[in-house]
Amino acid sequence: MRVVVLGAGIVGAACARELARRGLAVTVLDRGGPAAATTAHGEGNVLVSDKGPGPELELARLSRRLWPEILAEHEAPPADAVEWDAKGGIVVATTDAGARELARFADSQRAAGITADTLDAAALAEAEPHVTRDVALAVHYPEDAQVQPSGAAAFLLGGALRAGAELRTGCEVLGAVTSGGRLTAVRTSAGTIEADAFVNATGPWSGEVAARLGAPVDVRPRRGEVLVTTPQPPLVFHKVYDADYVGAVGSGAEELQASAVVESTRAGTILLGSSRRRVGFDDRLRPEVLSVIARKALRLFPCLAGVPVMRAYGGFRPYVPDHLPVIGPDPRLPGLWHAGGHEGAGIGLSPGTALLLADLLTGRAPQIDPAPFRVDRPAVLFEGDDQ
Repeated sequence: MRVVVLGAGIVGAACARELARRGLAVTVLDRGGPAAATTAHGEGNVLVSDKGPGPELELARLSRRLWPEILAEHEAPPADAVEWDAKGGIVVATTDAGARELARFADSQRAAGITADTLDAAALAEAEPHVTRDVALAVHYPEDAQVQPSGAAAFLLGGALRAGAELRTGCEVLGAVTSGGRLTAVRTSAGTIEADAFVNATGPWSGEVAARLGAPVDVRPRRGEVLVTTPQPPLVFHKVYDADYVGAVGSGAEELQASAVVESTRAGTILLGSSRRRVGFDDRLRPEVLSVIARKALRLFPCLAGVPVMRAYGGFRPYVPDHLPVIGPDPRLPGLWHAGGHEGAGIGLSPGTALLLADLLTGRAPQIDPAPFRVDRPAVLFEGDDQ
């Protein structure tokens, strides 16, 4: 079976690896280079702490289990490149209202099987000596982890290539070739490419690519920015974020949604986030947005006030109105499959997404219920589309 994966970001790389390892003839197409767009502009989150009970949390739990298994498949995993760090996360509420909401959210997660440990003041001070003491509630999530996004994507793509996949860059999808109502080829800037199945894993561009193929889906870009400090002595030991982060993730508002997210990297830099804005593909950095990010980060870690920021970057995340990924076959156009719409969670959810997609494509029983991620749901199809 010939499968073309459209997109060489981390989700496309994970799908290509899983499909190639099952013996399918896989070709990965990208108009640029591997992991050069959304993946390269992420933070590398592998989180369960920000997801309430439901299908996305189940996908996150599956992915969290798969990450160490994937990395352990090689005798000498490239740890320096992937930078897998199961350091855990700490969510902090700095107001009484935030504490009540965080307590409710953590209780619901515990009921779903997530480990969420409440930290008293002494335990928080031991875990994060430099965090603010103006804390109403803190919850520790030991399952949270982090990877270096581009390194992790390269690792997954390397696994695909070792399993026989082919990578072709400089191939922009221009349109579809159909026969009998089925997608049989894609027209690209480098020629027409035939296959038995095509996987749309083009991230924030999934909506545009799907429209070019004649089966539009409501996946839109959502902008996010991150500040990066100069390398520092150890100051932050977990992924630490304000309880407002969960609300910002779940919001569908177009205007700026921001919350404090602070974490260190293996190189000693500290990443400060996060923001969410729906501004199309406007890639301009906005000083006022960076200022909000910095101000919120300082509330969590006042010790960062004198730390230099050496750069800022931003990227686009694939946003879906109901905040669930789109995974599976497109009933309007047989031969077209989707693996996208993860917004800021694509890094962490990529292994589970690939496993679910590959199970569906090859006819195996999936490990989690695929129905919530189906393409023909109201939030994904535009009004007037056949369902």
